[in-house]
Amino acid sequence: MTMPRLVAALALAACASLAHANDYPTVDRVLYVQSCLRDHPGPAFEMIHKCSCTIDRIAEKLNYQQFVELSTEANATSIGGERGAVIRDNEGAQKEIRGYRALQNEAKKSCLIHLEQR
Repeated sequence: MTMPRLVAALALAACASLAHANDYPTVDRVLYVQSCLRDHPGPAFEMIHKCSCTIDRIAEKLNYQQFVELSTEANATSIGGERGAVIRDNEGAQKEIRGYRALQNEAKKSCLIHLEQR
């Protein structure tokens, strides 16, 4: 492979990686940060940066569709009654939810959000 083609291939790979990390709609990033701020009160300016960092870390690991599916499943576990039991009793879904929550905790830790603040 010639040098110009190699450079072009590397640039394309870098752009594909950035596109994956930035495929989240702004409104969903904002909603995530707002939820994070509610869960982790602290100095506003500092926590906005930490919570923004967290969603950026998650976006590096999950594409938007995966994020929507996993966060929806994780939130659905709090639904009471039979509807919520569909998720709570599904071992496959529970395994995915545990993985998602572990990813969230890893992202928070890397962004210096202390998990005991909850």
